[in-house]
Amino acid sequence: MKRINILDEHTSNKIAAGEVVERPSSVVKELMENSIDAGSKNITIEIEEGGISLIRIIDDGHGIHRDDIKKAFLPHATSKIKDVDDIYSIMTLGFRGEALASIASISKVSLKSRIEKEEFGSEIIIEGGEILSINSIGTNKGTIIEVKDLFFNVPARKKFLKSISREGALIGDIVNRVALSHPDISIKFYNNGKKTLHTYGTGNLIDVIRTIYGKNISENLIYFESKEEAISLYGYIGKEEISRGSRNNQSIFVNGRYIKNKTIVAAVENAFKSFATVNKFPFFVLFLELYPEFVDVNIHPTKAEIKFKEDRGIFKKVFDSVHKAFKNEVFEDFYIPEEEKNEENNKAEIEEIEFNINDTSYESRELQEEKLISRDIENVSYEEIKKEEELYNNLKNLNSIINTEKVYNIEKPTIKEEKNLNYINIKNEKEKIPKFPNLKVIGQFNKMYILAEYEDILYIIDQHAAHEKILFEKYLNSIEEGDIVVQQLLVPILIDLTTDDYCYYEENLNIFTKAGFMIESFGGNTIAIKEVPYFLGKLDARNLFINILDNIKGLGSGKTTEVKYNRIATLACKAAVKANDYLNEHEMDKLVNDLRYIDDPFHCPHGRPVIIKFSNYELDKKFRRIV
Repeated sequence: MKRINILDEHTSNKIAAGEVVERPSSVVKELMENSIDAGSKNITIEIEEGGISLIRIIDDGHGIHRDDIKKAFLPHATSKIKDVDDIYSIMTLGFRGEALASIASISKVSLKSRIEKEEFGSEIIIEGGEILSINSIGTNKGTIIEVKDLFFNVPARKKFLKSISREGALIGDIVNRVALSHPDISIKFYNNGKKTLHTYGTGNLIDVIRTIYGKNISENLIYFESKEEAISLYGYIGKEEISRGSRNNQSIFVNGRYIKNKTIVAAVENAFKSFATVNKFPFFVLFLELYPEFVDVNIHPTKAEIKFKEDRGIFKKVFDSVHKAFKNEVFEDFYIPEEEKNEENNKAEIEEIEFNINDTSYESRELQEEKLISRDIENVSYEEIKKEEELYNNLKNLNSIINTEKVYNIEKPTIKEEKNLNYINIKNEKEKIPKFPNLKVIGQFNKMYILAEYEDILYIIDQHAAHEKILFEKYLNSIEEGDIVVQQLLVPILIDLTTDDYCYYEENLNIFTKAGFMIESFGGNTIAIKEVPYFLGKLDARNLFINILDNIKGLGSGKTTEVKYNRIATLACKAAVKANDYLNEHEMDKLVNDLRYIDDPFHCPHGRPVIIKFSNYELDKKFRRIV
């Protein structure tokens, strides 16, 4: 048996650094939390090369006493607590005393600090955990810390870092979360000399949200709150118009600390789905404040995960608050101003009526809406809530149909017009290979399936799935061959991206170019879309761009066809021939013939079968002609 060794301080610090300092963004998080705990009102963050070559944090906090500047870099040295009992009442962001020692052991650190009562400050220089010098210098009140050459003495850790732009984006994401959690602090963030964020410390959360996420998101938020003696929560949740295909725009803060918690996320998303018709993740910023003895933050050195004393109570509290906020928003949408009501309706008492969804008269809808408004929404049972949610969705869909027909006077194009639009300009540059024999169309069943035969085999083709797959492959082939049709916009579309989104966009610019987008930078993290792909008629360019970006986040850069698979399939599905559409013989022949020559005619973009076949032998068995 090998002998037991006691590790020296230098080695143990390097091992501890592996938990505390996972990447440059971990360093920025720890140092910013120290600045906040020091009572800073202005914090400046500067990074170079994704934080690998330089991280500089400047604050105007209390500073570090000259006698404590050396102690600050010792393991488990902290000013936040004194004994174990303090952990159960901790209200500061940091308390373990591991961050500075861990950072100094794997980088080159320079720290300058001065407290208000002293005329001069102090400077300490550390390289790889060894103190090189401690000097008295002139400096402003507060602290300036520089971290250079991160992981210079741990080359193995450097190999696991992402690209410089991705590391910079991760730092930007951390800075954004900290800015959201402390709107009363002015935060500036510089990435390679470029200012990417500046909050003004007004104390107004909505101002910070607008600065980080842009005008569109800040104007589509619903405020919610619930305050009790032991626990209170508040925040904003986005309407379904700004929901996304990923959870990147979800932020949870417990006692000012940014954390990740599946229970709270599930509560918010369940409340959101009760009133949403889209299958996406909501935007939300949620603040939870409770007594420190009800939560355990000492789970992991990064303090990103916490445990609640009562998870079920937290879930119910969050769900009820968000659900109530959405419900109030629904009733506000249906509210009828008093001045628009005539005098007779004001005096008349509206009797209780049962709403019939098949009755689409204006009078029935008006009476039902006033009935909903007059109810006491504070004392509604769960069953009543579900009924009102269903009613809201029905009314919303109904009004949407009526308004669309009234304003745009949309007429559905004929099948011939659709086919003429979708089948023009098909290239025949390379020889096409049929994937199944030349079928003879014998008819259409139930305006849904095409019946065809070849020799002794009966083929049944789903007309919608077949047309959908043809359109889907046509667009993908256009992207791969670089001959996609684009449309120039009269007025460019401006989109404000977060730092993280902008990084993904820059890394995958070639994907958007191949897909038919012509995009230019518009300053900061704003982009201007000037040309869009002309795909299946009119296109919502903003949503297509955002969906492609979300797919890239979820699937990686990979192949162009893979990252846009789901979104293109959805667009193709909407434009394809529908069930209950009558097709004449010529149209069915054309559809079946085009299907023969695509790459995979047997499955639709969603994976469902397009063609099924029955042999004469199988039919004879069905009719018991043979045993």
